Amino acid sequence: MKTKTEAIVLHSVKYGEQKLIVDMFTRQWGRLSFALQLPRTAQAKLKKQYFQPLTLLNIEADIRQQVQLQKISEASLLSPLPSLLSDPSKLAIGLFVCEFLYHALRDEQRNEPLFDYVRTSIEWLDGRERDFANFHLVFLMRLSRFLGFYPNLELRNHGTTELRNCENSLYFDLRAACFCEQPPLHRDFLMPQEASRIHLLMRMDYATMHLFRLGRADRNRILEILIQYYRLHIPQFPELRSLPVLQELFQ
Repeated sequence: MKTKTEAIVLHSVKYGEQKLIVDMFTRQWGRLSFALQLPRTAQAKLKKQYFQPLTLLNIEADIRQQVQLQKISEASLLSPLPSLLSDPSKLAIGLFVCEFLYHALRDEQRNEPLFDYVRTSIEWLDGRERDFANFHLVFLMRLSRFLGFYPNLELRNHGTTELRNCENSLYFDLRAACFCEQPPLHRDFLMPQEASRIHLLMRMDYATMHLFRLGRADRNRILEILIQYYRLHIPQFPELRSLPVLQELFQ
């Protein structure tokens, strides 16, 4: 059936001479793949530049159940992102976020709160002039809430007060997504010094993250922990090609 929905471009690849295969996360239908004919004229309804990673679109498509590749009839910009494309640091962050979402959302069904979170985060980054070095860390931490494995705020067998009082002496169980007083019996946990980084991240948001001063080494270590955390909760999560570029940012 023909329907209109908002969409976020996650990945596109040329197929043959005149086609693109585009993966998008849509507000109404979740993750979908589309096949579209490349435009031959400047007046065409579907413009190639619309299908770059992280582009926010309004699309009209013929959505059919059990069809692997859907068809788009119209597309227009939902929200231009000029700064995201022109600022090298923002572009590196954006490409990393896009590649991360491409793998993290591969089986995601309709989830409007998740779509809105990703959209508003992208728009926030585009509109920010400075103090966005920790954006990807906050984005990944809060994304886990929508995917079902945000860290538990209560200390195992205790509560939030106990967690606040002894956060610097706690372990973090990466599998169970919770803090604990003793290390678990498996290897997937963080020692107290690094577990405190998780608690730090949970206190950060876009408005306040610039108050948390992190060097590049600390930022990259936190990112490594987050990726490890996601790999435990999302099977077959691959190596990310955009990661080395991101790790060189923000000396």
